[in-house]
Amino acid sequence: MTYHPKSDFLSTIIERGFLADCTDLQSLDDALIAGVVPAYIGYDATAKSLHVGHLLNIMLLRWFQKYGGKPITLMGGGTTKVGDPSFRADERPLLTPDEIDTNIAGMQVVFERYLDYGDSATGALMLNNAEWLDHLNYLDFLRDIGRHFSVNRMLSFESVKSRLDREQSLSFLEFNYMILQAYDFLELNRRYGCLLQMGGSDQWGNIVNGIDLTRRVLESEIFGLTTPLLTTSDGRKMGKSQGGAIWLSADMLSPYEFWQFWRNTTDADVGRFLKLYTELPVDECDRLGALEGSEINAAKIKLANEVTSLLHGPDAAAAAEATAREVFEKGGVGGDLPTLALAAGDIGDGISIVQLIVKSGLAKSGKEAKRLIAENGARMDDAPLTEAGLMVTLADLSSPIKLSAGKKRHALVTLAE
Repeated sequence: MTYHPKSDFLSTIIERGFLADCTDLQSLDDALIAGVVPAYIGYDATAKSLHVGHLLNIMLLRWFQKYGGKPITLMGGGTTKVGDPSFRADERPLLTPDEIDTNIAGMQVVFERYLDYGDSATGALMLNNAEWLDHLNYLDFLRDIGRHFSVNRMLSFESVKSRLDREQSLSFLEFNYMILQAYDFLELNRRYGCLLQMGGSDQWGNIVNGIDLTRRVLESEIFGLTTPLLTTSDGRKMGKSQGGAIWLSADMLSPYEFWQFWRNTTDADVGRFLKLYTELPVDECDRLGALEGSEINAAKIKLANEVTSLLHGPDAAAAAEATAREVFEKGGVGGDLPTLALAAGDIGDGISIVQLIVKSGLAKSGKEAKRLIAENGARMDDAPLTEAGLMVTLADLSSPIKLSAGKKRHALVTLAE
């Protein structure tokens, strides 16, 4: 990169590894130096929580606000009714308005951990695109907005092209999504003076669409900036684990399990993740990331503590580390482990160990639980489980049972009081 930005925000995100592409880096840099710039990232409300895959761009918004920008978290109350087709093999299930509102409320709690939504000049805004999309007149929209879009160009976007190349159906409903997202940028510029849209690099085509539309209709100079799509060093998509998505809501994933996800980071990813997901100085991230052998484990604990503190608070991070130490160093039962509380009626004359492994979240299905046992990967109270037909009785649960899948995933099973 030949241009060296002067603004703190761009300098920082380049140094820490956030930048994939920018439509006009120098002009954006000038705008950031000249005054408060509003910038947005859009989030469709497809689940009750955000997950680790969203965290890179949430940290981007946090740095943006820290260095004097005004972040806008745009909730897709309108676009969620259509569904983003980008790089998906099939159409998203359609949600009801009530489901969408519930999901937005859950996501809002997460955003408030990272951003300040106060009344200051740089106070974050949470907006909902249903505000302008729900009331569009279709014919007016076609005439005023639709005429600016070339179908030929839309078909050339990689997100659409990849779907068509595989001869997978792309409904007209989904095809409209990129027009609606472009219209979001226009409305945010018109209503709030928003100058910048940020997002993952898979959103590049949608972002450029919005810039083109806004320039044509409002003659405004606006910008787009994307972050890299992260994979771990072993090629897995960031944020996915054997147990499914790594949710950011404590209701959907315990702080301990969240902490453990980061503690299990591959050695080669530690330095990079420290730069992206913590606020530690870059030279400290580099130092920790360069550690080797058993010393790298201290860096992983630092990573887990820093990331968990930002989301769940320092007390939750400290409790998770203490639980991990108790479980792994002493073989004890940590009080902060994910817990399955069973009523006596759930157990009856006995419940199979396979059912308990599934109910506790250590396996997705009975088949997976049986395979875990067959491959000597399951333990009960730190003793290997060898019999898939084992039944657990009420008497067995007179004290909590600790179940383990592999060396790093654990759960408690207790009797409900």
